[in-house]
Amino acid sequence: MFKILIDAYGGDNGAETVISAALISLSKNSNLILEIVGKIEELQKLLEGKPYDKQRLILTDARDVITCNEAPVEAIRSKKNSSLVVCIDKLKTGEYAGMISAGSTGAVLSGAVLKLGRLPGVSRPALAPMLPTITGGKVLLIDCGANVDCKPVNLCHFALMGSEYMKVTQNIAQPRVALLNVGTEDAKGNDLVKSSFEMLQKLPINFVGNMEARDAMSGNYDVIVTDGFSGNVLLKGIEGTLQAFMKVLKDGLKSSFRGKIGGLIVKKPLKKVMKKYDYQAYGGSPLLGTKQMVVKAHGSANVTSLLACIEQVKEFAERDLLTKLGNTISENNFEIEDSKE
Repeated sequence: MFKILIDAYGGDNGAETVISAALISLSKNSNLILEIVGKIEELQKLLEGKPYDKQRLILTDARDVITCNEAPVEAIRSKKNSSLVVCIDKLKTGEYAGMISAGSTGAVLSGAVLKLGRLPGVSRPALAPMLPTITGGKVLLIDCGANVDCKPVNLCHFALMGSEYMKVTQNIAQPRVALLNVGTEDAKGNDLVKSSFEMLQKLPINFVGNMEARDAMSGNYDVIVTDGFSGNVLLKGIEGTLQAFMKVLKDGLKSSFRGKIGGLIVKKPLKKVMKKYDYQAYGGSPLLGTKQMVVKAHGSANVTSLLACIEQVKEFAERDLLTKLGNTISENNFEIEDSKE
């Protein structure tokens, strides 16, 4: 059995969405135990009239909520009875496969690093969401916001963890690892990128060089390595562009009689395309590099997204991802240290 913790609060859609996702997930997975942390009377009310196994859906009381407007570190230290902190403290016991939270990204990251600690040898944990590609595959973006300021050693660790992650979860023997840059030429980029490029070439990964942002979803890469600032800009740019394109397309189809007729013709394939590029279907962003598995769900996570997050944590436990990430860092850290000289 896999036990997974879920923070009931922090997301835009509230605890009701968390409860709905938990009930669906339990009905589909007989080897799961889900523990939802939040105000217990509210959670019990949401479950009224809904049959569930109290041995597999556990409610744990937590009276406080950390909001996105609070200073992350201060909130983690002062709100010890918040749903997020209670989740992290329970996760630290080692009894759980992982935890999920759609709350404040800063608080989730701060709490995970301060309370759980890093895997031995990891300089900094990184957020790593999966993105769809035009060829039907997936590409991992690491980091997308955990570390806005980075050193080359951090990017090397991101590359090692990202490569191992794609081997374990996507069964790719030699993941193609690229470095996000303003051009593909070897000499392009700022000091961070140039120094990182030289170090990445020496690592035992399939490093394929620099990559421009426009090629992120081309299908030519399996891992995109970058600092958290650039990665977050890239991620938000992709999300915004896709949303804008879909809106413009819908408005165009509705603007005239001829457009409406065309809309009826393309309705089915358009739905298929929208489903493929719906970020909710890809779950959350795992925080790679901490001693326990934390998945940061999107703030606007719906039931579909939370179901995918639960499946992520379960898969990570089944494939022993944490052990394999730790091993790849410990086995290759000497390479990074040698490259820094």
